[in-house]
Amino acid sequence: MGFLPLGRRGRGIRQIGEGLGTLDREVFEAIAGSPSPLLDTVMPRLTRAADHSKLWFAIAAGLTAFGNPSMRRGAARGVATLAVTSIVTNQGAKRIWKRERPNRSFVPLARQARRHPTSNSLPSGHSASAAAFAVGVGLESPPVGLGLTLLAGLVGMSRVATGAHYPGDVLAGFGIGAGIAVLGARIVPPIVETQLPASEPLRVDTPPRPEGKGLTLVINSASGSGTGAWVADEVREALPLAEIVELGEGDDVKAVMRSAAERAEVLGVGGGDGTVAAAAAIAVDTGVPLAVFPAGTFNHFAKDIGCDAAARTIRAVREGSVSCVDLVCLNDEQVVVNTASIGAYPLFVQTREKLEHKIGKPLAGVYAMFHTLRRGVPVRIEYDNKTLQTSLFFLGNSVYLPTGFAPSRRTRMDDGLLDVRILETGKRFSRLRILAALALGRLTRSPLYHELRVPEFTFRSPDGPTVLALDGEVGMELDQARFSVRYRALPVFRPVA
Repeated sequence: MGFLPLGRRGRGIRQIGEGLGTLDREVFEAIAGSPSPLLDTVMPRLTRAADHSKLWFAIAAGLTAFGNPSMRRGAARGVATLAVTSIVTNQGAKRIWKRERPNRSFVPLARQARRHPTSNSLPSGHSASAAAFAVGVGLESPPVGLGLTLLAGLVGMSRVATGAHYPGDVLAGFGIGAGIAVLGARIVPPIVETQLPASEPLRVDTPPRPEGKGLTLVINSASGSGTGAWVADEVREALPLAEIVELGEGDDVKAVMRSAAERAEVLGVGGGDGTVAAAAAIAVDTGVPLAVFPAGTFNHFAKDIGCDAAARTIRAVREGSVSCVDLVCLNDEQVVVNTASIGAYPLFVQTREKLEHKIGKPLAGVYAMFHTLRRGVPVRIEYDNKTLQTSLFFLGNSVYLPTGFAPSRRTRMDDGLLDVRILETGKRFSRLRILAALALGRLTRSPLYHELRVPEFTFRSPDGPTVLALDGEVGMELDQARFSVRYRALPVFRPVA
């Protein structure tokens, strides 16, 4: 079979285009001319709500105010995608494809839009914005995105029903909006929370203590800018039979805690994460469960076990709700409950947390990374038969979320794993490459980013001892560190999940 001559092929393409155009007009006339009180009532209101993207901005505000983290990320992504799509559609596509608006005479007067647009009909800007927002949100929160996709489809239908666009214009708009959202996900990938196989929590049979009998709480009343004193008062009122030991300025904290643990059935601790780590080691040594009351500055451990308020710990003690969590052991001596780090990681966290409530976590993370890489002193380490230079090294007890170099929370604390994350800064233009990857949301794909989830991890500092920070506090200088998981070693009071 020979090829058709060029002229005949051109005529064939034109005929196909003319046929599709005729079909598009016939479908428009069938929809627009359909007598329906429901269309007359709903479609004009829906298309007006979508004017200037008011509908999508209102939904984004609701998701930001009342949604979970994935919904808030989806709202931000949806609005950003909508903004780009609006520019591409109105300033680009509408000027390239010239098509007149449909004849409104087919549309009942009750259904016609109050103001008839004068711009080119192809593509539909309302439809493009609707698809951009719905797909953008769905990339971060699929269940919400599904509902918004259905709403976006109704908005597209409203543009046909009110006589503003042909069906082909709507389909073209959907394609542009969805395409830009998918392209945006390639540039800034959505956060996908890691799902690890998980076993049931290990519960420990413990008698309820409605009045706190057998609990000895060791607390620094001055900790957390006075939070310790409030916690002590709350425990006195709610658990009147509990013994409360308030630490003095010159007390040996570990000695006081060990004495309390040896005479108590439950060791309670109120303080920061460093104090909690010391109490955890003593609780394991003496074989008593630990009750953690948040009385420090950040209380990361207390928050991750569900005891972000003293009232939640009190309820767990009253109900006898105890389950086991992992601990990390450093060189078979030091206990770590949250994190260990070398280099400038503590500076990175402090800078990010200071700014994230003002400018948002993504921008705060980029600035904190720039600030840290510029000021941090790199350290050479050896591990797994490789040597690299790093300014940011993080090791966590159990797997943290999200992936990347902004770990912030744990959904499980009994997975038997260490979460190790390293940024390599010794290669050419490494700082610039890291900042660019972070800004584009592609840090986890960078060859300069290393992430491991292992039960044991050992590193050595070939250039001499390096400072190791443990649970947010400067720990010690070591030239070699071996971390190992003590799987479900610590029974701790926490609310039932």
